[in-house]
Amino acid sequence: MAKRLFTSESVTDGHPDKIADQISDAVLDALLAEDPRARVACETLVTTGMALVAGEITTAAYADVPELVRETLRGIGYDRPEYGIDGRTCAVLTAIDRQSPEIGAGVDRGGAGDQGIMFGYACDETDELMPAPIACAHALVRRLAEVRRSGELPWLRPDGKSQVTFEYDGFRPVRIQTVVLSAQHDPHVSQEEIREELVARVALPALPGDYFDPGGARCLVNPSGSFVQGGPHGDAGMTGRKIIVDTYGGMARHGGGAFSGKDATKVDRSGAYAARWAAKNLVAAGAASRCEVQLAYAIGEAEPVQVFVDSFGTGALGDERLSRAVREVFDFRPQSMIRALGLDRPVFRETAAFGHFGRRPADAPAGGRSARLFAWEETNKVAELRAALGL
Repeated sequence: MAKRLFTSESVTDGHPDKIADQISDAVLDALLAEDPRARVACETLVTTGMALVAGEITTAAYADVPELVRETLRGIGYDRPEYGIDGRTCAVLTAIDRQSPEIGAGVDRGGAGDQGIMFGYACDETDELMPAPIACAHALVRRLAEVRRSGELPWLRPDGKSQVTFEYDGFRPVRIQTVVLSAQHDPHVSQEEIREELVARVALPALPGDYFDPGGARCLVNPSGSFVQGGPHGDAGMTGRKIIVDTYGGMARHGGGAFSGKDATKVDRSGAYAARWAAKNLVAAGAASRCEVQLAYAIGEAEPVQVFVDSFGTGALGDERLSRAVREVFDFRPQSMIRALGLDRPVFRETAAFGHFGRRPADAPAGGRSARLFAWEETNKVAELRAALGL
């Protein structure tokens, strides 16, 4: 294949859409902490001085939604009136009803909470088996948040974006051609200082030296100029509007369903997590250098109506054989996915910024549960897949 370019973006935890995602998942986690069987579909809208939380929730637990909103905003860094929303004083509105009993009846039988299609993807471009452009875009915004929170760059404000353009030779990343960083800042800082500091303290530490040459790559920092007004004061934010940031940066297909605010009976979330788990284990097993696991569900039915693997020609054994092995090793029924990945626990708030995939699993939580945070990133099915494939 000829050389080509591919670009992915990411956003900080202070981006308005990501604020909304984090609030929705904070509500979900608070309810799951008391009631692992809670049915939650929680949507959030944030704008200047206000947050609106709406949705359908059926649970035996109680969550102080206004305080969760305020705590989330303060934790991100929205704690000053000049930022346009202050977690200490903003208005919080709620409009919450119970889950539809017709949907609930299907879920009670172990069925999927909705119809839909989900995709999981993995490739051998990075250690975390993620596409290089989105991995680097996430690394930039994580570093941007780090230098803001630590006080290393005290004039930074919470909102920000990154974008990374890679040059590829066929399917192999060769170099970073362009980096875009947009960072919200205090009004007294010059754009020259911002550019110099962000290249030195964010881009250089965050990006892999094998790919990033600051002298050869194009670095665009705050390309539109001043970025003082940001967050919900600059743009309204809503849950579920960063689905490509949440997944693979556009390198893989997306079924269209968002993740945040949904409990795991919603296969938009659990199916996408399990499909990533399967795809990552296939690549880790050496069965393909890149692959996409495709799932599809009918509402109320437990078994998926489709399980298929596309290895894009990199699987020597053929896609049908890979698909059979995945169906043999992984159980994609909703309740099975929930048990295997520990998705009835409060693990979701940590997923709501900097991507749901490519994160290293954390230590097991207290209580002895074997499932871990980001358990879908484990490569614990490699041996079973290799056996099923005769490798």
